[in-house]
Amino acid sequence: MIAPKLLKKGDKVGIISTARKISAEEVQPAINQFMEWGLKVVKGKNLHSEYNQFAGTEQERALDLQEMLNDSEIKAIFCARGGYGTVQIIDEIDWSFFKRKPKWIVGYSDITVLHSHIQRVCNIESIHAVMPVNFNTTEITNEAVSSLKNALFKGKNKYIIPSHPFNRPGIIQAPVSGGNLSILYSLLGSRSEVKSRNSILFIEDLDEYLYHIDRMMMNLERNDKLRNIKGIMIGGMCQMNDNSIPFGKSAIDIISEKLSRYKYPVCFNFPAGHIADNRAIIMGRNSILEVENDQTIFMQ
Repeated sequence: MIAPKLLKKGDKVGIISTARKISAEEVQPAINQFMEWGLKVVKGKNLHSEYNQFAGTEQERALDLQEMLNDSEIKAIFCARGGYGTVQIIDEIDWSFFKRKPKWIVGYSDITVLHSHIQRVCNIESIHAVMPVNFNTTEITNEAVSSLKNALFKGKNKYIIPSHPFNRPGIIQAPVSGGNLSILYSLLGSRSEVKSRNSILFIEDLDEYLYHIDRMMMNLERNDKLRNIKGIMIGGMCQMNDNSIPFGKSAIDIISEKLSRYKYPVCFNFPAGHIADNRAIIMGRNSILEVENDQTIFMQ
């Protein structure tokens, strides 16, 4: 995988929204933080546009992403928020300049579309991490913020994670792939599908029905996305829903059951996803996952 250049003080970074609309007030805390890091912030022309629930039309959102990708002075692109909409524009983007001049693309949730596409089509690393919409005192931890800064400026992080009863011990070294489970599920069969073979797969999700978690895990399994990996990390599985007739298992139970037939290391409660402590993961980076009986260590 190709790693974009690390950031330094004075670099220009861009903020765009490829999905849901966002106000100037919502992004200002992130702009303030980036300026404290010594970065110069440039907003996409259509960042605060509105078209129904989206940050502008498909054409406007694609234009913002394309212009940021093609601007050689922009060293990182922060996606302002998730929601839905990135898949609408992914096939309209020309990645040729980005392949010649890689830069960091940062986000999570719906931005899994970009992570997965970039990893498979461009062979370039990106960062799964907090987005501008999260930069306030109630929706983000200091660890999440510092891990993003470390990824951007130092290119490394080390996390020590408490053990979980469903963990499976082992030590592996492999690139990281994955992201939001619902998005990964939706991309299967497309040119943007997750590049999972021989990787450490990461999954997380929010506000899904339990039966649908089972459906998505079955689909990953039937597409060999669980069979061909070296190990797996399960992040936040939050605010799950059930039907009037209970499914009978939690999301963690469902996932653990699907993984039981495999022998590779498994880490539950990884600190990433739709949680306050959403720590940065450099997607595509060759990483070490060491699952022990009393703790898990993850290093990039």
